[in-house]
Amino acid sequence: MTDLFSKFDPLIETREQLLATGLTDPFNLVMERVVSPTVAICNGRETVLLGTYNYMGMTFDQDVIAAGKQALDEYGSGTTGSRVLNGTYAGHKACEEALKDFYAMDHAMVFSTGYQANLGIISTIAGKDDYIVLDIDSHASIYDGCALGNANIVPFRHNDIDALEKRLKRLPEGAGVLVVLEGVYSMLGDIAPLKEMVAVSKAHGAMVLVDEAHSMGFIGEHGRGVAEAQGCIDDVDFIIGTFSKSVGTVGGFCVSNHPKFEIMRLVCRPYVFTASLPPSVVATAATSIRKLMHGADKRAHLWENSKKLHAGLKALGFQLGTDEPQSAIIAVIMPDLEKGAAMWEALLHEGLYVNLARPPATPANMTLLRCSLCAEHSSEQVDQILGMFEAAGRATGCIG
Repeated sequence: MTDLFSKFDPLIETREQLLATGLTDPFNLVMERVVSPTVAICNGRETVLLGTYNYMGMTFDQDVIAAGKQALDEYGSGTTGSRVLNGTYAGHKACEEALKDFYAMDHAMVFSTGYQANLGIISTIAGKDDYIVLDIDSHASIYDGCALGNANIVPFRHNDIDALEKRLKRLPEGAGVLVVLEGVYSMLGDIAPLKEMVAVSKAHGAMVLVDEAHSMGFIGEHGRGVAEAQGCIDDVDFIIGTFSKSVGTVGGFCVSNHPKFEIMRLVCRPYVFTASLPPSVVATAATSIRKLMHGADKRAHLWENSKKLHAGLKALGFQLGTDEPQSAIIAVIMPDLEKGAAMWEALLHEGLYVNLARPPATPANMTLLRCSLCAEHSSEQVDQILGMFEAAGRATGCIG
């Protein structure tokens, strides 16, 4: 009988080879204590955090923490139920109201994770005889949503407007079509040409869903994401987002102006058949979202951090994922996994945590050190980070 784990043997072998060199396991780092949005204790030493997606630094905001504590005291630790049964508390509705106000949209639906938001909305909207046209570099949750709904998947080359249009032209006339895009792509930190892509999609009668997980709170005048920044948010049918990035907690959501959207609460399986978020979580999320509505100064500082780190790493001789900073994500491209892992550990020894990203999660089989800046990083911390990269880069031979 076949061992069902045998398909993982190549990955097991790669991992064992890396660990045999004495490398710290980069995918099982334990943070013993978190001091602030930008600092934690890892392996007994103070470590600067540059890989947490905590873009707006809301995890230690005093108002956010107070709201969570109050909800914990008043409503207990969990709902023990689905949103369509006993799992909707006043806090869930307040969180959805905050989202509607933040996006200036008619409908908002909160999920237990961002992954479930994509899984649920995509699989429910587009079914067996429908078509989903999506960027080939789309997040795993988007692909999984396509698979769950059993729709026909039509990928196109990353950020290629012409390739999108060619795919749309080939679809059967009268077919149901959903185009799925992302505002910021999480591996390289590059943004999509949403304005042009949304226009092309609408010209071919498609509905459009944009995942703004890595741009919500930061990009756009009001922090509504790339669609807002590019002036096409009113033409987008569905925006998906998460609470685990700029909002600073956990959960996911979809906002929409579609007049029939509320029926999703009864037909979306990942919403109907899972427990709702704990009261303390939705209280922290709602408070954070409302504060992000007034986060212009933090957004401006985060842009300064991004520009400074990008320019500094480029000057040191590192190869980066984008020519110019486009988001709060800056990807440093490594020659291979072995060198990337060595650089990751050298940075950790310097007192810096980043993400080591490897195939198949990365585009074009790249190994990346992925940096996620935070609005709470000081300018001095960015200088410190550049010094750590220089020391680790020279120690590992990644830069001359």
